[in-house]
Amino acid sequence: MLQSLKDSQIMDNEIKELMTPHEKVAHVQLNNPLDHALLVLIKSGYTTIPVLDTEYKVRGQISKAQILDSILGIERIEMERLHDYKVEDVMNGKVPRMNKNETFGKALMLSINHPFVCIEDDDGSFIGLMTRRSILALIHRHLSHSS
Repeated sequence: MLQSLKDSQIMDNEIKELMTPHEKVAHVQLNNPLDHALLVLIKSGYTTIPVLDTEYKVRGQISKAQILDSILGIERIEMERLHDYKVEDVMNGKVPRMNKNETFGKALMLSINHPFVCIEDDDGSFIGLMTRRSILALIHRHLSHSS
């Protein structure tokens, strides 16, 4: 079964067709306060979202866990500290990314350890993302048709 993936054209497909466009992606900016980031995360239902700068370049990612860790006191969660921090103070600067013209094979590899891969255009601007779910759905469709 895995051999059929390798032998097929699926690994060479460009990822643009599986990408969720930036207009539909929940994200925050570097200078947003943490309370805003937590609100976006909760309302979107995601555990991790991309962090962008003012020029729409990917700068990192932020998660609910990172935010909660930053306000965890010795005896309680100090919710009042949410507004004291900005996203850039807490975010993870390492984020999986790839160019819009790269292939599905790279997206598959990057998705092993990440829930999403940020997609950038040739000048490095964020144009969308590819979720692990969309990657697995394509593989499932391919395997269902090849058996």
